[in-house]
Amino acid sequence: MTVADLLGTARVRLAGAPREGLGELVEPRRILGLARAPRIVPRGTAWHLGVLLLTDDGVLATGDIVRARTEARRGYTAVAQRARAELAAAARRGGFDEGATVHIGWRMLQPDAVDRGEASGPLALVEGVPSVRWSAAGGYVALDRYLDERIGLLLDPPGGA
Repeated sequence: MTVADLLGTARVRLAGAPREGLGELVEPRRILGLARAPRIVPRGTAWHLGVLLLTDDGVLATGDIVRARTEARRGYTAVAQRARAELAAAARRGGFDEGATVHIGWRMLQPDAVDRGEASGPLALVEGVPSVRWSAAGGYVALDRYLDERIGLLLDPPGGA
């Protein structure tokens, strides 16, 4: 079975499942020399399946994930916290609803390349089996099993999740 076949089957199973927003960070041009705040603008939606984001016609590798929220003055001790808060505010400015999950920094993957034996992000053909590397330090798992597990979790999340 090809990667495209596996992803097509996954899309059918996910038909009524919730999706999350895809966004792109946009740095606006200066107006009269004044800088404007960056925004994260909507670029579609996808089903979040671990290290993969499945769209109606493609598959992406996940990047960063933020929750859109209104900008507020906060005293952060860590630079990383401040940067995440700025991204969350940029998502809200870009038009995402308060509290919406937004994926940024995602990368388009090439399922056809995987079928030819080339790797594409976390996807690869391992001993002739379409597989996915679920973490940078982890090994490869058969893509069909990975998708089955992730779809099950999305459709029927464990209690308290």
